[in-house]
Amino acid sequence: MSAQVIDGRAAAHSLKEGVASDVARLKAEGTGIGLATVVVGEEYGSAAYERRLTRLAAELGVVHRRCTVPATASQDEVVEVVRGLNTDPEVSGILVLRPLPSHIDESAVFRAIDPRKDIEAVHPENAGLLALGVPRFVPSTAASVFHLLDTWLDSVGENRADFYHRSLIVVVGRSNNVGKPATSLGYQRQATVESVDEWADRTTGVGRRTRWADVLIVAAGKAGLIKAEHVSENAVVIDVGINPQTGADGRVHMVGDVDFASVAPRVRAITPVPGGVGPVTDVWLLRNTVLAARILSGMTSDEAACSLTDPIPATVGVSALSLQEAS
Repeated sequence: MSAQVIDGRAAAHSLKEGVASDVARLKAEGTGIGLATVVVGEEYGSAAYERRLTRLAAELGVVHRRCTVPATASQDEVVEVVRGLNTDPEVSGILVLRPLPSHIDESAVFRAIDPRKDIEAVHPENAGLLALGVPRFVPSTAASVFHLLDTWLDSVGENRADFYHRSLIVVVGRSNNVGKPATSLGYQRQATVESVDEWADRTTGVGRRTRWADVLIVAAGKAGLIKAEHVSENAVVIDVGINPQTGADGRVHMVGDVDFASVAPRVRAITPVPGGVGPVTDVWLLRNTVLAARILSGMTSDEAACSLTDPIPATVGVSALSLQEAS
């Protein structure tokens, strides 16, 4: 079997067109929209992510403010920066980039974010709404995973509901920003969902669970964790991992949590790294920023979602997805 490679860049391009239209309408109405990123110290992964967001925000005409805090800053100092952004009328979305320095309690920082501006759903109120199946915001990476899955199902003529109802989704990784939200989104689609983490890898072996998966979502942060022997032949594999590695030429490049070369010939469909989940995640974050601007203008979450160019709730995607055959 030769897997179809799910083209995240094509999906992101289609999604971006809708976001650009929404931004233009907001500006025409005089509604402010702005993204603020809070960066504490310097970390390669978060710095690379922010550079992409800066370029994308400029393309879409969204104001982007970068708030840099030294790695030595106290927790109170970081919280104060967040509270300042809460009251800033030019900021509709706040993103605190992780990881934070070890001396800072990230939960305290997240609790300080205005829930209406919490575009990654890290505030307990938004995380709780997501777990209950009535999200205000869906974290961008988890949302992008299911956006790709949904649009891929559309492209191959599969009924989404039928597919999810009969499928076992296995999520590798239990992080608050990807693994847990992805599990919640799987439940919302009425799939059977299992979650495994590093302890499965250390004890019984991760393959004991992943080999049964119809859909395998890998967000473990461990390069090449999933190999051919860990997957079934009919699986759809979504690789969320972004792991920097230095090549023989001395340049840093990104690899996934899935060993693409060994897994792609075996499965039904797979996302590459780079070019898979990442590009969609960037656009979805700006989409959430637009959604936040609508909510701040006085709309309910449902009204805000329906006001977007793509009126489908944030847990569902409908854009056409192009596919290419893996060699």
